[in-house]
Amino acid sequence: MKILHLDNNHPLLIEEFKALGFENVEEYTAPKSEVEKTIHLYDGLIIRSRFSIDQSFLDKAKNLKFIGRLGSGLENIDVDYAWDKGIYLAAAPEGNRNAVGEHSLGLLLALFNKLTKANREVKSGIWDREGNRGFELDGKTVGIIGYGNTGKAFAKKLSGFDVEVICYDIVGGVSDENARQVGIMELEQRSDIISLHVPQTPETLGMINTEFISAFQKPFWLLNTARGKCVVTEDLVSALKSGKILGAGLDVLEYEKTSFEDMFAEGELPDTFKYLIDAENVILSPHVAGWTIESKEKLAQTIVDKIKSRIGQFKV
Repeated sequence: MKILHLDNNHPLLIEEFKALGFENVEEYTAPKSEVEKTIHLYDGLIIRSRFSIDQSFLDKAKNLKFIGRLGSGLENIDVDYAWDKGIYLAAAPEGNRNAVGEHSLGLLLALFNKLTKANREVKSGIWDREGNRGFELDGKTVGIIGYGNTGKAFAKKLSGFDVEVICYDIVGGVSDENARQVGIMELEQRSDIISLHVPQTPETLGMINTEFISAFQKPFWLLNTARGKCVVTEDLVSALKSGKILGAGLDVLEYEKTSFEDMFAEGELPDTFKYLIDAENVILSPHVAGWTIESKEKLAQTIVDKIKSRIGQFKV
């Protein structure tokens, strides 16, 4: 069986597939149009997010038996069409959940303690203690939207703090020792902090908008380490200006390309993004919440383990 690797990942991926008897072919630069010419030769495909795997691509992949994506979601794959064609899909949310949980906590603590502002000022010769007076987490209620792998990881990190953690999820019965599941009304009434941990789906696209924000009883802080397009940036900026959102920690942005490797297709900076850049109560990072030295290896191992568990079902 032959596997085509479209993105450069941890070397153990190649090593362990080779040990399983697979032939590995690495192609990290060819455009999608070139890959489509040879994809019929392969039984397996390993990707991150270099390009979308749509119906046209899948129709050309006549012998494909599985796709492994080194990431938490499958939004760059036409999942329903792939399943219809009998292609096994493996994502790796288990591989970077700890990294996302830690990054979310880091964003929250940095926001509350104004660390980026203080760092910038001190390095510029400004010693402003009062202007950098922060907030404590003690007594706050953290609302987690989406209580899967990364939501649970973030809640676990919060277990050492004197906070109440509640979670909201479309799936019932997800409560654990670290968070209590609530309905949307209680989430809106009680949350001081909202952290987003949902996949990108038709239901979550643009879910954080003016209507959603206005439903909250009190001003809150927003964290997003999920997907940028789940937040309507224009509505977020309006809420930041009005004070309904007290601050935001954003690892992902609405403007990102689907590959996540670059931000703007046209190179233009929207006015809303310029506002986020200048806002002292906004912290930005370049989609790296799950992007650690350790998670790179964990993601690769997760995909190998999932493919290995199904290897007997793949017919050559």
